[in-house]
Amino acid sequence: MLKALCQSLCLSLPLAANVQAASVVFLNPGSSSEVFWSSYSRFMQAAAQDLGMSLKVEYSERSPERTLSQARDILQGPKRPDYLVLVNEQYIAPEIIRLSQGTGVKLFLVNNGLTASQARSIQAQPGKYAQVLGTLTVNDEQAGYQMLREMVALLPKDNGPVDLVAFVGVKTTPASLLREQGMRRALADFPQVRLRQVVYGGWSRERAYEQAGMLVQRYPDTRLVWSANDEMAFGAMRAFEEAGRVPGREVVFSAVNSSPEALRARIDGRLGVLMGGHFSLGGWAMVMLHDDAHGVSLARDGVREHQVPVLQSVDGAKAQRWLKLLEHSDYGIDFKRYSAEGKPSDFRYPFFASPVDY
Repeated sequence: MLKALCQSLCLSLPLAANVQAASVVFLNPGSSSEVFWSSYSRFMQAAAQDLGMSLKVEYSERSPERTLSQARDILQGPKRPDYLVLVNEQYIAPEIIRLSQGTGVKLFLVNNGLTASQARSIQAQPGKYAQVLGTLTVNDEQAGYQMLREMVALLPKDNGPVDLVAFVGVKTTPASLLREQGMRRALADFPQVRLRQVVYGGWSRERAYEQAGMLVQRYPDTRLVWSANDEMAFGAMRAFEEAGRVPGREVVFSAVNSSPEALRARIDGRLGVLMGGHFSLGGWAMVMLHDDAHGVSLARDGVREHQVPVLQSVDGAKAQRWLKLLEHSDYGIDFKRYSAEGKPSDFRYPFFASPVDY
């Protein structure tokens, strides 16, 4: 009997050894020195480690040409990953989807999905493009809308006109355009707010600083400075401070992103409004890819494109709490509990329904 037991155990060992961790490559469109994109990758790595997955991150350093070159090397190389996660930054996704046709690599889009015109073009040529496993985006338009509403609420109650200037990212990034659309939608609720100028700061602190230096001279009565990310907000803030304007008292600044610098600025009041939490999107994508690798259909409800309301307003108390969580390599999160593996067929990912309060 002992001999039979040993044989049974020995036979089972090769099977366990043959179980391969799902491999993922993330084409990070940002720079490795950018706080947002590095924290985004860090959250994905925390999820990968928790879920027993392999993750490699390739940074493009803000170069779409480099992203395409990286994608080509990955998709045509000898050791292809199971999954390739990409962002439709500067509208590069269709070319990567074309390159992936016939490679066996599953594609998953995060943050910026396909535009309507891109989707129509791909659907019209099914033999030319691979099928995308799924898309996970955030509530960018709603965040842009809510951000301006909260800014106006901080102003003294008077009937005088209020000058607003806005810093958006780039014209070829859906997230940037959606945040701007939300801001413009909110303007309809406040006829006293005058949008003086929208500038494209390219997500850059230095560029926004240079632009704001001109705007503060052109519109000296500006009381609202709306920014689509934190880097541009801090660049603009510096220019206004040099012009003698006090953030949080004379001018209300807003930002998107939950970097430590932004969280501290929200706590001390230099940022009147902060929207954050979307750094987590890649981590939730990893949960979904883990489930797909374990046979759980991501389109079991007939939907492949999902929007997750992870962008949320961050007040001072929440900013304090998030700063403490950043001290933990895994953010203090058990990613396994978000998985659909082993759950009932009607299980719905918690991050689909409401913001996750980390």
